[in-house]
Amino acid sequence: MERAGLSAAEAAARLRRDGPNALRGAARRSLLRVALDVAREPMFALLLGAGGLYLALGDLAEALLLLAFSFLSVGIAVAQEARTERALDALRDLSSPRALVVRDGVRQRIAGRDVVQGDLLLLAEGDRVPADARLVAAEELEIDESLLTGESLPVGKRAGGLDNAPASPRPGEDAAAVFSGSLVVRGTGEAIVHATGARTELGRIGTALGAIEREPPRLRAQTMAMVRSFAVLGLLASLLLALLYGLLRGDWLQAALGGIALAMAMLPEEFPLVLTVFAVMGARRIARAGVLLRQAAALQTLGATTVLCTDKTGTLTRNRMAVAAVLPDPPLDEAALLRLAAEACEDAPFDAMELALREAATAAVGDAVALRHYGLRPDLPAMGRAWAAGDGARLAAKGAPEAILRLCRVPPEQAARIAAAAAELAGQGLRVLGIAEAGLPGRKVLPVRLEEAGLGFRGLIGLADPLRPQVPEAAAECRAAGIRVVIVTGDHPDTARAIAAQAGLDTTPVVTGAELARLDAAGFAARATRAAILARVLPEQKLQLVQALKAAGAVVAMTGDGVNDAPALKAAHVGVAMGARGTDVAREAAAVVLLEDDFGAILRAIRLGRRIFDNLRKAMGYIVALHVPIAGMAFLPLAFGLPAVLGPLHIAFLELVVDPVCSLAFEAEPEEADVMRRPPEDPQARLLPPALLGWSLVQGLVAFATTGGVYLWAWRAGLPPEVLRSIAFTALVAALVALILVNRAFGASPREALARPNPVLLAVLGTVAALLAFVLAVPPAAALFRLDGFAAWHAGLALANGAAVLLLLEAAKRLLRGRLGR
Repeated sequence: MERAGLSAAEAAARLRRDGPNALRGAARRSLLRVALDVAREPMFALLLGAGGLYLALGDLAEALLLLAFSFLSVGIAVAQEARTERALDALRDLSSPRALVVRDGVRQRIAGRDVVQGDLLLLAEGDRVPADARLVAAEELEIDESLLTGESLPVGKRAGGLDNAPASPRPGEDAAAVFSGSLVVRGTGEAIVHATGARTELGRIGTALGAIEREPPRLRAQTMAMVRSFAVLGLLASLLLALLYGLLRGDWLQAALGGIALAMAMLPEEFPLVLTVFAVMGARRIARAGVLLRQAAALQTLGATTVLCTDKTGTLTRNRMAVAAVLPDPPLDEAALLRLAAEACEDAPFDAMELALREAATAAVGDAVALRHYGLRPDLPAMGRAWAAGDGARLAAKGAPEAILRLCRVPPEQAARIAAAAAELAGQGLRVLGIAEAGLPGRKVLPVRLEEAGLGFRGLIGLADPLRPQVPEAAAECRAAGIRVVIVTGDHPDTARAIAAQAGLDTTPVVTGAELARLDAAGFAARATRAAILARVLPEQKLQLVQALKAAGAVVAMTGDGVNDAPALKAAHVGVAMGARGTDVAREAAAVVLLEDDFGAILRAIRLGRRIFDNLRKAMGYIVALHVPIAGMAFLPLAFGLPAVLGPLHIAFLELVVDPVCSLAFEAEPEEADVMRRPPEDPQARLLPPALLGWSLVQGLVAFATTGGVYLWAWRAGLPPEVLRSIAFTALVAALVALILVNRAFGASPREALARPNPVLLAVLGTVAALLAFVLAVPPAAALFRLDGFAAWHAGLALANGAAVLLLLEAAKRLLRGRLGR
């Protein structure tokens, strides 16, 4: 009889008392540390320098405003860091190893961090032990403790009493002790938790759990290289311009202010911020779609997937089986065959097939304890259990029909008849099991292996696992997106072929694991990489398949849920573990975990991966484009001795607008219409390919040309400097808004640029308009920004400038269609 475990109320009280069952995570930056890091950024130093110069000039108001902007930039960075940490905390909670416990007499799957002292743990093959505990029941239990001991062989475990247990057992000292972080490789057990979190053996030796990466390393390296290039170029240009202006005009104070303004205009400090925000918010967005990214680098690789190797059961199908066909061999009837199949199942099964068999057995199996359990082996897809029967015992076994036939040593003619019946059932899309039985004269010496039991064949059972309704649509979407789907399953080839036909996937060629086992490496690669279905595949063959596909140049996503799937999941470009039925070791080896074991979730992740990477490119391209007109309008007046348009204060204002546009508005952009109708992209492609970088520079030059034209026209009209600055500044803001609209979509359509739904962008643009109106209309603010005499026709001129930028660039897009490089 299963123990009742703790009550929910007692567990909650112990969790509050002892804290979560978690080790100390990777050190996060304190908010003070974030503030100090921002204070060391070049932009902060430039703002402080400009404020000091205005203070030296006696302009206290502008100096204080610049200082306020500098500290506001620190505040924005701190707020962004806090938001990022909250997102990462949510993702860490999702990625926490799970535990199966009994509370209030009910089995529950909970996050490992919620396990408390006194919890009753239920352990099974593939589970990661969540806390230090003592076994109160064990059946053929073996645990890999190499994480703690370095010993590669698994350790046999047995149940022990709680009364005389050692206070703090060490690995290897007590066969009844199990330790946090160790892995169950065989058997089942029940254990009472005695230590959690830092009080475990794992906690005492200071081993930390893995954490989610914060940025894709390759993209991070590319981004920092771009930042360095732009920064060096900008600082050299500003220094040269300041020297020339000072030497030629003798006004060194104005030269210093102009040089600072130009340096601020050219520093692309937004790049790292945008990359961090997209990585974290992208992972969070995908998590809301039912997919957990454990490695942020998978964000780009997901969208580049060319081959998706998927399991059948539970991924393409519902994993909710029901008995659909029963073919007993005489003299058994259907009820007797179903009872025999139920007796071959686990006592408390979770597997959908075993649940269906237990439910279909009209005669209950009862509470008797099996004498011996014969588990699945890599070389034998069959299992059995020995039960007491009078003075002796009997053994019930179930498994793949061919494995059961091999165990039963059926005559060739009968074997052919049975195989044909199994194939007919499999052709209907059913999962087929062979059932066998053996009478054992005594209980003292039970066979060690099923091969020694002398089993007799008793019949076939077919179980239906219907296709998930959304799979055909998802399969068609894969085909349109250039992703080849390969079914990799342990089921019968005919079953897999029937499911593939229902899903609209390719049904040929079909290759079996037995065929692959007879081939050398070259032959394996040739057959496996061309297959549409791989049936009766062993877990180690999944790893060979991944390696062969990668060698052939494919970007491989592989699904899996078992302990033996872990090598294939780790080797794949994108390992996809099942969150509901997957083992913890599979989850830890994978880059992606499906919170719902659903093929459609994989497609949602691929779609979002492509969308996020598209939007990241748009944001990066916009950053490059916007710095050209800002730098140009800082450079133009200095170079030709005209009234200055942009000072440090104006550029600081623009930076406060640019940052949220880049990091928030572009991240929220909806996907491109063709996001799943174009072939996968090379995962090694540059973040900004040469064509897209060139296009960004063209955008910036067009915006600079039109804004500079407005400025020169107003200067030739003889307008006062403050009015000239007002016109040029508003024209520049309008041009920057036009660049946002141009970069919202890769396609050429002014209507699409304006009409795509994005509430975040609307909020940002509304804030920009309000701030600009405040600066222009409120006299003290206008005086600080040295803007004056702004009239309604000036607003029309600015809007005309923005419209000209938008229309010219959308027309250029149409001419350059297909050459921009994404």
